[in-house]
Amino acid sequence: MQRLLTGALLCLAMGTALAAPEPSEKDAIAMAERAAAYTRAHGKDEMIKKITAKDPEFVQGSMYIYMRDFGTGINLAHPFNQSIVGKDLNDVPDTNGKMYRRDIMDVAKKSGKGWVDYMYKNPENNKIEAKTAYVLRSGDVVLIAGIYRK
Repeated sequence: MQRLLTGALLCLAMGTALAAPEPSEKDAIAMAERAAAYTRAHGKDEMIKKITAKDPEFVQGSMYIYMRDFGTGINLAHPFNQSIVGKDLNDVPDTNGKMYRRDIMDVAKKSGKGWVDYMYKNPENNKIEAKTAYVLRSGDVVLIAGIYRK
């Protein structure tokens, strides 16, 4: 019995050790900065292609980059929801009524970078969950990388 229990605990520990860690705020900042550097080096259109193709450098599990136009707030690229690309959704709230898209644009315009909290569908489980997103202005676009709160 003790061998069975020890074996079960060992398997549980190994499974936990092998599971990918949840992305952190530091990871979201790093992804947004990589996206900004790529956008500066290769241009907005190439970054849009990377996002749309779900390039692993910019889409990692539930953490991903999406892009909005700095002047209008219109969605330029999203890896999981193509139906919002090209649309002005600034006045569409999250499930709690928060106008988070306006908040994202306010952060981009006032300080160029910062955090916004809201509710959004997690692409890994299709559930609406609490999310915090790092907002980073890069020239005439706004790059957003978010993590879900567990």
